[in-house]
Amino acid sequence: MSLVIVGSLAFDTIETPTERRERIIGGSCSFAALAASYFTSPQIVAVVGEDFPQDFISLLNSRGVDTRGVTHEKGRTFHWEGRYGDDPNQRTTIRTELNVFQDFKPLLLPDYAAADIVFLGNIDPDLQGEIRRQAQKPRLVAMDTINLWINTKPEALVRVLKEVDIFFANDEEVKMIAGELNLIKAGNTLLSMGPSLVVIKKGEHGALLMGKDFMFGVMAYPCESVIDPTGAGDSFAGAFLGYLDQIGSFRPEDFRKAAVYGSVLASFTIEDFSVERLKGISDQEIEDRFQALKNLVSF
Repeated sequence: MSLVIVGSLAFDTIETPTERRERIIGGSCSFAALAASYFTSPQIVAVVGEDFPQDFISLLNSRGVDTRGVTHEKGRTFHWEGRYGDDPNQRTTIRTELNVFQDFKPLLLPDYAAADIVFLGNIDPDLQGEIRRQAQKPRLVAMDTINLWINTKPEALVRVLKEVDIFFANDEEVKMIAGELNLIKAGNTLLSMGPSLVVIKKGEHGALLMGKDFMFGVMAYPCESVIDPTGAGDSFAGAFLGYLDQIGSFRPEDFRKAAVYGSVLASFTIEDFSVERLKGISDQEIEDRFQALKNLVSF
């Protein structure tokens, strides 16, 4: 089995009610790849500028992440700045600097194009569609998105939705795309657009998985300290797909277990800024939280 992740390696500037961090590692690819690396050896496709630290690329390599698909261009790396309120679910974008990401034309290397699982991170849906066409015979294609693309490129987004198996989005995004206020109706509407599984991320309330004849809810692992929620959704998706790549099976019971592992890895992400917490989690820590979630919902 093999997993390719296409997304962004970036810098984030994060402001919370208690602290501000300038130009720390961010990007959908960073979080998803590190989370997936606890289950498999993902291949990544992204672009960085001259200012991106080689130390982080080396960290990815040390975790078994294949970075041959990372392009290095002249200029500055993608930079996003955001602010969180007292409620960590409330996030305001201050600025977005695309920089080298503006001309990003992702290209799959020959062995990447033969991957079993392809994850289209939250990039321009036109680029997602191009990557989907490059993939040869994937067993599973998943995609994510954000409000920006829903508002600016809805038609392109719907086109890609028709060509994927799993769609990750938060509850607000699902309602926006479907044009429905009721979350269950919205999920069913998205299922009618093409995906066989919609994974609805609900932040501190966990996630809801909806298939045509399948529904499963997983709670978020209860964390006493939430430092930085950035990247939690990408970590969820990376762990979810990494686990599926590890076991090579896509049954409903596999999706259930993948969702629990997704919740576990997301819980580590929010305990520190950037990818710091994802750098060195032990297998035992992961299994302890997996078992704790299992115990919380068993009756």
